[in-house]
Amino acid sequence: MIRGQKVILDQDLAKLYGVTTMALNQAVKRNPQRFPSRFCLSVDRKELAILISQNVISSSGWGGRRKPALAFTEHGALMVAAVLNSDRAVAMSIFVIDAFIRLREEVAANHLILKRLAEIDQSLLVHDEALRDIYQMLMPLFASQPEVEKKKIGFGQDSG
Repeated sequence: MIRGQKVILDQDLAKLYGVTTMALNQAVKRNPQRFPSRFCLSVDRKELAILISQNVISSSGWGGRRKPALAFTEHGALMVAAVLNSDRAVAMSIFVIDAFIRLREEVAANHLILKRLAEIDQSLLVHDEALRDIYQMLMPLFASQPEVEKKKIGFGQDSG
């Protein structure tokens, strides 16, 4: 985490895409318009000290990094795939495009389902009103009617 954002360091991203850190950083520098500050962050010394405790980074002495590390947000990591020519980077770009295509198809399918559910809901409202009207018409028939005294029938009755 740097500046409240989840990031991946340039050296780790380079490993994922099968290129050297130097090749990745060169591709980023050649395409600065593709990497606004919300995609790519330059890690300062204070942040680097925090990252050293979180990750295995070589010391700043002999054999260490000469330039500040770059940290890429999720969107920056995807943009790197667009500027690299490694097989993995190309595969990742295709994967992302395919994911967006599937997402669009699912949204379209969900839209059709929601439209059908709205039609069913409207139909149920119409039926609800019809049932309510029938119920209102039947209510007077079920209302209590005055009881008429019935004449008892059978033997042993007082005739009177």
